[in-house]
Amino acid sequence: MNKFSAFLLSYLKYGDNDAILHCYTKENGFQSFFLKGVYTSKNKKKAYLVPLNELLITTVDNAKSTELLLVKKIESIENSFSDYDVKISSLTFFVSDFLHQILKNEHQNLFLYSKIKEIVFQISKGNSYSHYFFFIDILKIFGISPLSQKGDFLNVTKGEFQEMYESDTLDEEISIIWKFILNEDYTDFKIKKESRKKLLDSIILYYKIHFPDFYTPKSLPVLVQIFEWFS
Repeated sequence: MNKFSAFLLSYLKYGDNDAILHCYTKENGFQSFFLKGVYTSKNKKKAYLVPLNELLITTVDNAKSTELLLVKKIESIENSFSDYDVKISSLTFFVSDFLHQILKNEHQNLFLYSKIKEIVFQISKGNSYSHYFFFIDILKIFGISPLSQKGDFLNVTKGEFQEMYESDTLDEEISIIWKFILNEDYTDFKIKKESRKKLLDSIILYYKIHFPDFYTPKSLPVLVQIFEWFS
């Protein structure tokens, strides 16, 4: 048997009662698991199937498969989202959707795992800015963050700041926000409501250009609508 500490990124119902879990684990990086019987009427473990829930997963030894491991036991390490909140829920779905894309080929990275743990904590505390910081910050882990140069305009195609505004640069306000976050100068940094959608759009655009096969998360429209309603 093997044990994995894992953040649940997505899950898919398989047949009537089973599920396939896609997780980022502390031990192996991205890993998929097969969970039998979780949708039976008496199984209370389906309550654990919450995006970004941190799980302790024990698997059955299976020499025939190196990808889809059979779950013997599943426990919740710490469910930070026990009290339902529509904004928190929409944000966790979006972040997990985003992470499922960019972590599918990632191996073990304890620093990255700790970063996910931190974003989960921040979201659970209602920090409505945390995902902006998180998505820009982890570009450094992938080695594709913008180069730190003089200039107030971020060229998203070149991945560098420049002094002149061009068609593929962000406007000065959004570029400066990027620079603050990249320099980790955001302890008391606030993002104006009217700038948040523009910033998020710029982050998604940057990932589309610099991250292979990245596409706009399907949960984005729901997140935008929820935040417009409850801001």
